[in-house]
Amino acid sequence: MRGIWLFLRSTFWTLAFPGFFAGFLPWRYFGVSDVDFNWRNPVHLLAAVLIASGAALLAWCIVDFARRGRGTLSPVDPPKELVVQGLYRYVRNPMYLSVLTIVLGEILLTRSIPLLVYWLGFFAAANVFVMGYEEPTLRKQFGESYERYTRSVGRWIPRI
Repeated sequence: MRGIWLFLRSTFWTLAFPGFFAGFLPWRYFGVSDVDFNWRNPVHLLAAVLIASGAALLAWCIVDFARRGRGTLSPVDPPKELVVQGLYRYVRNPMYLSVLTIVLGEILLTRSIPLLVYWLGFFAAANVFVMGYEEPTLRKQFGESYERYTRSVGRWIPRI
């Protein structure tokens, strides 16, 4: 029963956060709903690959949060265990990067300058939220294990 409850919570928060920011807002306000998709257009194909890749990577992260962390992507229902496996081995914020990848695909589809500005604003807001709330909260919750993790895994760019 706990597994079903966690699945329902994860689904709700997925729709509430990335579904809103990468789905609803671009669809409703930035022209994604007006796109006449053309499979023969290489830019549209690249956009589709970016959107599908971003969605798949996001799903992977959400599953890792549920299975390994026993929580969701919401700050009010976070993982109980520090998740450092899967995509989190390479960057500390793959969910945000997944959403940014989806919106980048939507930018290619729409060729919308306002959507590009939205993308930049989303990335700036994610940075402020990550550095101002998430990282201090994770330091407090997980202590030295989180500190070791931050020393070996980059916030946005994988370390070699």
